[in-house]
Amino acid sequence: MPDNSRRQFLSLLSAGFAASALPGWATTPPLPARKIGVALLGLGGYSSNLLAPALEHTRYCELRGIVTGSQEKIPRWQARYAIPDTNVYSYDDMHRIADNPDIDVVYVVVPTGLHMHYAVKAANAGKHVWCEKPMAMNTSECQAIIEACKKNGVKLSVGYRMQHEPNTQLMAGYTKNQPFGPIKAVSSFAGYGGNGLPANNWRMKKNMGGGALYDMGVYPINGARFITGLEPVAVTGRHEKTHADIFTEVDETTYFTLEFANGLVADCGTSVVKSFNRLRVDCEDGWYELSPMQSYSGVTATNSNGQRFGAISGMQQTLQMDNDALALLGQGPIRVPGEEGMKDIQLVNAIFQSASSGQKVTL
Repeated sequence: MPDNSRRQFLSLLSAGFAASALPGWATTPPLPARKIGVALLGLGGYSSNLLAPALEHTRYCELRGIVTGSQEKIPRWQARYAIPDTNVYSYDDMHRIADNPDIDVVYVVVPTGLHMHYAVKAANAGKHVWCEKPMAMNTSECQAIIEACKKNGVKLSVGYRMQHEPNTQLMAGYTKNQPFGPIKAVSSFAGYGGNGLPANNWRMKKNMGGGALYDMGVYPINGARFITGLEPVAVTGRHEKTHADIFTEVDETTYFTLEFANGLVADCGTSVVKSFNRLRVDCEDGWYELSPMQSYSGVTATNSNGQRFGAISGMQQTLQMDNDALALLGQGPIRVPGEEGMKDIQLVNAIFQSASSGQKVTL
């Protein structure tokens, strides 16, 4: 096997990718006597189109319950995933989930402005919490989630699927062995094109965590931090408005820089009206990049040596949830704990502060 293929394969293993078809390399952890039971809280597009389908392919966890405020959705979900009446909850009666041994985890997949409320309720019910990103609206809310999980003796993981994605893992590994020399510059951009969503969509509401920086900004922020292994010491930010009549409450495009203690600067941006999707690292002796860097599929790594590492064929969410389930089964750590999600929210809030004041914000 070529050296670059071997490295990619080892990266797949580190991300929890099934290797049973390749004897002699490694074996996946054995199937548990009982899989981890997951309840999805919030049945919007992400749960419907990605998380639920991904759970059909997980080895160590499975969909067992739903929590929803949309009663009309329940029959379809029950029929599609064989969910019994006893495992169906509303937002108001979800405290009853505490008495249900079928469910081990509540995956919070509602608008960001509601994450703290429901993550704390899930923890108080004695269930492990998987919280979709961004973790919450501010660091106080993040800390409340962390403390609730600690108080109730449950584990918390934030849904950063890219930290489980093999090529992203591979690029992060370059920081340790520096095959292209010391890092000189980083650019990290994530956004999608369009002219905005309907005014009543939660992503257009400030108090729900709408706008570019909350919705997409955590990708370039976390990507720059994860790939470099460094923590920013200062940020600057600025908003760009091209659709002010539509984006009346939230940012549509935000550009920002992350400054690190060693002098490195990451040039970053995020948007919900402009398309960009790349993370590039320039080094003393070459470069490497992910393009696209955060799409649900197709994430590809290339470098200045002419190597290309293609995207996985499965779903990133399957890797993510299997890794998180393995951690609950005592086979590995939580890869993205609450403290990691809180660091990004601190940066989101600091970028907003900088964009508002026009001044650099030191952390």
